[in-house]
Amino acid sequence: MKSLKTGVHLGYVEMDIIDPSIYSDIPMEEKVKLFFYGFFPQSRINYKKDPYQIFAEKVRDNKQLKSRWAIMQETRVEYFRGKDFPVFLRDHPEVKEILGPDKDLDAEDIIYTLLTKNLIVRSDRVVKTVRPGKKKLSSWPAHLEIHTDQNFSKDDSFFAWTFMKRRALWQTILSFLWPLVALAMCLFPVYPYQVKIVVLYSCAGALLFIVAMLLIRAAAFGILYVMLGKRIWFFPNINAEETTFRELVRFWPKKEDCDQPPKWTARLFYAAVSVLVILLLRHHAPDEASRARYQTKVSNIIDEMLEWSPKLALSGMLEKQEAVVNVTEGRRVMDGARSSDVEGAEAVSGDGDEKNV
Repeated sequence: MKSLKTGVHLGYVEMDIIDPSIYSDIPMEEKVKLFFYGFFPQSRINYKKDPYQIFAEKVRDNKQLKSRWAIMQETRVEYFRGKDFPVFLRDHPEVKEILGPDKDLDAEDIIYTLLTKNLIVRSDRVVKTVRPGKKKLSSWPAHLEIHTDQNFSKDDSFFAWTFMKRRALWQTILSFLWPLVALAMCLFPVYPYQVKIVVLYSCAGALLFIVAMLLIRAAAFGILYVMLGKRIWFFPNINAEETTFRELVRFWPKKEDCDQPPKWTARLFYAAVSVLVILLLRHHAPDEASRARYQTKVSNIIDEMLEWSPKLALSGMLEKQEAVVNVTEGRRVMDGARSSDVEGAEAVSGDGDEKNV
């Protein structure tokens, strides 16, 4: 049975179709319909994905190749450095086995092929000047632009992935769970009292931990900056928008993150400003009476939020309705009494007039 190439390409997919010429009695239109609807028993489709597409996906998913996220033409892209790519291929030769006949190509040829297939694009940093107080340009710029020369280079070159990354299973599950989390947050007022206490203290504890860590981090930076002239941020990636968990919990900054020491005049100026701010905050701090009043207000708000329940709300509404009904009935009784008094008075006055006559 013959096999023929259709020449149809869907992205990076080729279609191999068994020649259905044995069904000569069937019209061609019916053959096509039967084939694409799956009722043609002697036909098959063999999808062959482009090996460079598979190679690009494997390399991008591999955490050994360092990458970062940046903004390029108002779009967030993931990119890697050109100098890291040859090192990655040298340390992980098994990845090149995906390329088949092209597995012996060097890094420059592989990059060139990826560029021609529009799987990556060479990028350049937007800011090309060293910022004041810095020794060199940032190793991972936050803003990129498309480079005019789309060729491989190890010297300060960056390559951004152009295809959509496959979403992991846990990300898909998390995307379905987010609406449930939002619904659970909206239903917080109807939770039982014990659950409200747990949620409240958990959120308050987490918020207190984050604020305390940021304040201690800022205080340590200020003390080291003023006393030793060192710009050291503990937990340097704690405010990063896109990072791995290992980088997020990294305590000590890397050597390249530390800058040259500032001038002593700048250190003295910031020390004076810090002392002045502390003195102003201390002078304008609220007194004991004000703090007690604020604490009472906050405690009342929290107690009201915790003690609220649908039953109390419904009972309160019923009590208000009963009170309105009682007031309405009382007004009706008073109006009836007043009308009877008026009628009695008119009757008495009529009798008196008759006697006088």
